[in-house]
Amino acid sequence: MTTKRINNIVFIIAGLTLCSSCGKYLEKDPDNRATLNTPQKVSQLLATAYPGINYVPMVETSTDNIGDLGAGDAGSADLNTLNADLFFFRDTRAINEDSPEAYWFACYHAIAACNEALDAISKASNQDDYAAQKAEALVARAYAHFMLVNVFAKFYDASTASTDPGIPYVTVPERNFIKQYERGTVASVYDNIEKDLLEGLPFLNDKSYSVPKYHFTKAAAYAFASRFYLYKKDYNKVIQYGLQAVPNNDFLSNLRPWNTIYSSIGLNEIAPRYAKATENANLLLCETASYWFRTVIAARYAVTPAVRDELLRDVPVVGGQWAFATGFYVENHIIVPKVNEYFVRVSVNADIGNGYVMVPLFTVEEVLFNMAEAYAYLGQSNDAIALLNTYLSTRIVSYNSSYNLTTAKINAYYGTTDIQQGLVKTILDYRHSEFLHEGLRWFDILRYKIPVVHTAASGETYTLSADDPRRLFQIPATAKQSGVEQNPR
Repeated sequence: MTTKRINNIVFIIAGLTLCSSCGKYLEKDPDNRATLNTPQKVSQLLATAYPGINYVPMVETSTDNIGDLGAGDAGSADLNTLNADLFFFRDTRAINEDSPEAYWFACYHAIAACNEALDAISKASNQDDYAAQKAEALVARAYAHFMLVNVFAKFYDASTASTDPGIPYVTVPERNFIKQYERGTVASVYDNIEKDLLEGLPFLNDKSYSVPKYHFTKAAAYAFASRFYLYKKDYNKVIQYGLQAVPNNDFLSNLRPWNTIYSSIGLNEIAPRYAKATENANLLLCETASYWFRTVIAARYAVTPAVRDELLRDVPVVGGQWAFATGFYVENHIIVPKVNEYFVRVSVNADIGNGYVMVPLFTVEEVLFNMAEAYAYLGQSNDAIALLNTYLSTRIVSYNSSYNLTTAKINAYYGTTDIQQGLVKTILDYRHSEFLHEGLRWFDILRYKIPVVHTAASGETYTLSADDPRRLFQIPATAKQSGVEQNPR
């Protein structure tokens, strides 16, 4: 994404809109591509209803997963600028792939596709034929807004959400080059997300997709609902939707096989497999323009040997060794083989092109943790422990029953007699290791107001405290033209 391209976008990508005021010159469509008059054409549009920029680099680099390796080169000035700005908690100057600004526009680009689809469906004489397309548009619109509000606004807190500024919830196609929007509140955004999600979810039809895992299937939407209600702390609904996200509640057969199949193949084989549609654990995948792989393997601010030793060696509470495969490409850059770049040349003979990364947006592992946390808060500790033991059976080297999680082990490890508190700490620790390179640690940091301290190679420390306003990524300055105020600093 070039600087020129971004500067030409004021708020929502105008190119997705179907111009309604072009005059008599275009009263007759030049061809049928401009008319969304069949379910198939609407489905083609909805292929663009998912953010095409990777959010993981910006949130992951801001977490406590990242250290200063003292040297590194991610391959371009923009990538290195972005990497440094995020590590030092600065509003980044970078606007290309993997940046907050690029992600903001990618989400509203996806929302614009959803709104065009819904507008076309509303004008169709045979709306029942579009039930599946309408459902996908509603759920995808909810998802893009959900990500925007959790990245660019304060994290949901029931006591303040009705006054905390949110992000514009856009529900109609953009017809004006510059239109004025209001941010609303976090509460109003969450209300709209819930409305769209619940309206669309029952009518999703997995059979309407050629490759279901690139779209919101029912399982993916249930996983989305489990995360949404976890963030809202509506724990009964986390369980309700989590149980429906995994076929037959069979977590064991659908978790990634880290201590079996993955342990018998090489790093270069795991990475491409990790984000494939054939992997049972993946519930929703998204193709993104991204150079995250290069950042992981070469940037100065990345996963260090110290982070590896903390997160990927000893298993908290029960002992044993994590089965996560690790390696390094450049100097001491530690990687877990999850990220794979697909480089697409601009032409057959070109030496230049664009990098793409397939990102798992929802997984079976996340659903398991969502449910375990909900069970913990509902006082159903046995159910939470049972889920976590299923998880551990796929993650510990040479797993056997001696590694089973128990109440006694939890209380002893964390020095507590409060099993709910101990379970939540256990879950957060396991999530921390599981989702390295995947960005979900950032949202746990927001949910639990965990401070982040980054230590530079010089010894200086940079702290993101529990209430630091920089926990809200900055809204692009160009959005001010549409009346959207930036976050305070």
